[in-house]
Amino acid sequence: MNFEPIYLTVLGLLVLSMVFCIIRVFIGRTAPDRVVGLDTINTLVISSMIVYGFASGALIYIDVAIVYALLSYISTLFIAKYLEGGEF
Repeated sequence: MNFEPIYLTVLGLLVLSMVFCIIRVFIGRTAPDRVVGLDTINTLVISSMIVYGFASGALIYIDVAIVYALLSYISTLFIAKYLEGGEF
């Protein structure tokens, strides 16, 4: 695995962004604030998997990121429905 500095820089910035989102999840005043923080973390994880897949040359990470994005979207819909007061 020969990572170029640009990939490491991008991955570092994504991890830093995740740290800020984790802080938002713990400090968020309302439940929707926390849900937005978690959804942003999911998006950053997906982006990290794609960048890592390109950097390492293992394209399986991109396939996993696509499946993870689908599951993340569905879980966000369920959480939003629950917070709205609806039933599953």
